[in-house]
Amino acid sequence: MASGAKSKGTQAAVWVIILLLIFGLMGFGATNFGGTINSIGSVGDREISVQRYAQDLQNQMQQFSRQTGQPMTLAQARAFGLDAAVLQRLVSTAALEHEAAERGISAGDSELRDQILTLSAFQGLDGTFDREAYRFALERSGLNERAFESDLRSEIARTILEGAVTGGIEGSGTYSDAIYEFVGERRDFSWSVLTVDDLADAIADPTESDLQRYYSENEPDFMLPETREITYVSLSPDMLVDTVPVEDADLEALYQERIDEFVQPERRLVERLVLGDAAEEAKTRLDANEVTFEELVAERELSLTDVDLGDVSETDLGSVGAEVFALDGPGIAGPVDTELGAALFRVNAVLAAQEVPFEDAKAGLKAEFALEESANIIAEQIEDIDDLLAGGATLEELASETDLQLSEFTLTEASIEGIAASSAFRRAGLGAAVGDFPEIIETEDGGIFALRVNEIVEPRLEEFDSAKGRIEAGWRRQETVRVLTEQAEAIAGQLRADTSPEELGLTLTEETNRVRTDFIADAPAETMLSVFEMEVGEIRVEPAATSVVVIRLNAINGPDPDDQDLLSQRDALQNSVARAIGSDLLNAFAGEIEAEVGIFLDQAAIGAVHTQMP
Repeated sequence: MASGAKSKGTQAAVWVIILLLIFGLMGFGATNFGGTINSIGSVGDREISVQRYAQDLQNQMQQFSRQTGQPMTLAQARAFGLDAAVLQRLVSTAALEHEAAERGISAGDSELRDQILTLSAFQGLDGTFDREAYRFALERSGLNERAFESDLRSEIARTILEGAVTGGIEGSGTYSDAIYEFVGERRDFSWSVLTVDDLADAIADPTESDLQRYYSENEPDFMLPETREITYVSLSPDMLVDTVPVEDADLEALYQERIDEFVQPERRLVERLVLGDAAEEAKTRLDANEVTFEELVAERELSLTDVDLGDVSETDLGSVGAEVFALDGPGIAGPVDTELGAALFRVNAVLAAQEVPFEDAKAGLKAEFALEESANIIAEQIEDIDDLLAGGATLEELASETDLQLSEFTLTEASIEGIAASSAFRRAGLGAAVGDFPEIIETEDGGIFALRVNEIVEPRLEEFDSAKGRIEAGWRRQETVRVLTEQAEAIAGQLRADTSPEELGLTLTEETNRVRTDFIADAPAETMLSVFEMEVGEIRVEPAATSVVVIRLNAINGPDPDDQDLLSQRDALQNSVARAIGSDLLNAFAGEIEAEVGIFLDQAAIGAVHTQMP
């Protein structure tokens, strides 16, 4: 059983190890939670460790933070249900690991060794397994080798069990075929757009009554947003930068500290393809132009991303660096022996060594240094300014007693100019109420501000006289489309009566085999929506924002049978459905195990984990 599922087990285990390493390096060690609490619960005889729960939960919080661009607290995570989702996933995992152990599924020593040796997280760029890096990474994650390898065996066994449960599941061909037909359907049609230039007569000037009626019928278009009148004091690094003394000695020290940015050895864009015993034959085929490097990569069922090492120096490549850098330019080096077996290295580009002398870097370093020092000066003032505010100082008094500058601002949700370019200012201004006590808030660039909301003006309808120019422009657009629609309907009626476009002086643009997602230049955006609602032979008039389009549908065609991208999408959809069914089946299977062997959760231990998190 273990041998038959080796491929799936290997792939899943690799991801598991990588995740464990990432989690471990986040700073959670087993000792963080101290005492005798080792687990937060169990499913059958399989415990869920404190470490595992803490790491998984923190990872989910950090993932959410990266997506939103905002840090997430534990309270927010719990409000979103992230803790419950993590706990449920770990319970299901523990149930499957329990069942795998009960059924005697396990991984042998050789398979375990092979997976650890081939894991890129423990290798240098030359493909050599680094024993010290392996030990150090485990220490950082709070694990010893025995515990890590035991966990890895469990992961492999669970993956084998999952493969047995979900193997052979196929997605619904009917569903994927229906989507394929919908997405790939093509249509032939003719169209012509009428614009203001096609008006038979110019639009007459509106009367006051016309404008008043348009104003009343379109009030949402003339609503003014909520407006906040704000007084604020601020201080940014830019305000102080010219006053900061900068010594050459400081700049020279900064230059040396960041010397790797200014003095770089030759680097090369390199790809590594491990071929083992097939390396010599592959090199011969390459030299004879019988195959390309890309085709060799595809033969190994890899992508170019899988073999890309990025831009590397000779030192980065370790023992193989000399041979790779012996090439005069782009080309293939090797076969070269690595820990993974013989490999070919392709050099795609040579990045020449670079050196930026101190004098050339000095101006940029000076600007950066001055800005950083300005931010430090501001940071040192925060406590004193806070004390002044706590003592009852007004914003006006702060401006007279400190470097803070006093200003006024009219803020709406759409404001992005001036101080409102700072998201911190926008959040504070939109969240404050009249009478709130001002507080010092830091901006993204190291500046500070404090604000006071003087007045909040609720959303309101703009006065007719103030909006009159926009009212008239809107009325003219509406009237133009109305008149053009009447003209277009008359044309469509004649086309339906078999009058030729030429007799009507109408030029129709012909489109063939257009799909739903196609963009038609010069045609209104509504055109494609109408085309795919029509019947063959139908002629339709479709008003748009400032124009009108006349459309005639000529033919409905099925998907292009030679469109490989579309066929691949259909297959991918079918596989996605299969995975979804497999996931549901696996969840149900895990649920049955949980019901049979029982679940125990230690709420005190879970609470202890939460208290250690930010």
